[in-house]
Amino acid sequence: MRPAARFTLAALLISAGGIAVGQPATADSADLARRISQDQRLDAVVERAKSVMADGFNAGDGYGEVWIRDFATFMTLACDVYPRDAVRERLLMFFRFQGEDGNIIDGYIPRDRANVAYEYIESASASGYLGHKNTVETDQEGSLVIGVARYVEATGDRSILAKEVDGVPVRERLDRALRYPREHRMAEDYGLLWGATTADWGDVQPEHEWGVVLDEDSHRAIDIYDNAIYLLAIDALLGLDALDAAVQEEWKAVHTEIAGNTRKHLWDEERTKFIPHIYLEGSPFPDDFDESEIYYHGGTIVAIEAGLLNDAEVAASLAMMRDNMKRSGAASIGLTLYPPYPRGFFKNPSMARPYSYQNGGDWTWFGARLIPPLVERNLVEDAYRELEPMIERVLKHEGFYEWYSRHNKPRGSGTFRGSAGVLYDAIHALRAWAEVSTGE
Repeated sequence: MRPAARFTLAALLISAGGIAVGQPATADSADLARRISQDQRLDAVVERAKSVMADGFNAGDGYGEVWIRDFATFMTLACDVYPRDAVRERLLMFFRFQGEDGNIIDGYIPRDRANVAYEYIESASASGYLGHKNTVETDQEGSLVIGVARYVEATGDRSILAKEVDGVPVRERLDRALRYPREHRMAEDYGLLWGATTADWGDVQPEHEWGVVLDEDSHRAIDIYDNAIYLLAIDALLGLDALDAAVQEEWKAVHTEIAGNTRKHLWDEERTKFIPHIYLEGSPFPDDFDESEIYYHGGTIVAIEAGLLNDAEVAASLAMMRDNMKRSGAASIGLTLYPPYPRGFFKNPSMARPYSYQNGGDWTWFGARLIPPLVERNLVEDAYRELEPMIERVLKHEGFYEWYSRHNKPRGSGTFRGSAGVLYDAIHALRAWAEVSTGE
């Protein structure tokens, strides 16, 4: 399994291009390691992240739900703050709502706080809670598998895999979860997963004012985020080594096939970028709109996490992200996409304007995910540079905001735990590298 949540010293010692055991650091790398080790801003952000995590597992202030796509990204932080069993029980709750077909809900909320217009789902084994599923997404199942793998990595608790939820062991439920997208969201002509049309990794389709439910007006499409997160989830499942050998081999074959199809159909070799969408029944946008000009930062970052790009392509991707930042005026590589969709292309008010929310907002929640894979590839100076604006705004605004405007103004929840979690992981990746480099 790829190091998805925490970079161990051993992993960094053997990473490609890294510092080998017994090999002295260069003067430049030693200086960089000292700067990282002595950067008190990193300590301040780590402590602030722990403090925010101590207040609950919901996504942040203003949100009552525990969402799996968020929870998976602050799993390591949660395991470092809470007793193991507290994290374990909140994770197991998702399996109590698992459908017979293997599908996983987006989130759950105490029944007495369920006041949003979702079509709520009930579970006999979770009577005090209600669940819900945003059907435009294709990442809930993969996110849960990744979350469980990160939990096991952080706690060493493999007993959760044998734990039965409503008579079915978690290891079997994980397998069922990943089979759901294969059986219900696979575009056979391409051998790739589909979802609704959204902006990059977003969960809002353009056809409706809210936009979270598939219906007759939706436009199904294939994109890089859905398939990259699925590849990360297969890696996570294989890394748990919890299934029979034959099933493990089956998932290895699926991984190889989807990775190959992703490169074949979504990677634009000439432009060195992923295309935004392959439409299965037409686009929701005007015929004269050239969507191919848009660069998806979030999906590209997750693809790098999943190992879909080589070193030269990673370097080219980083250069393009930096150029997009300069052109847009955004402060960090967390810029969702560039250029944004024109005004009025999304009916949801939060997406209607360029550079708003997922339509060109700047999200640490995705930007900081690039830091560990850059460290893994020994692009540590680049990683440190890209982390800095995200660290600075946490300290300036005294919070982990959900997203930022292109003018670096905070927006949304000020205690967004996804942002706290990915920054926590990014800092640990840098600090682990620095520890190896200095021999401390």
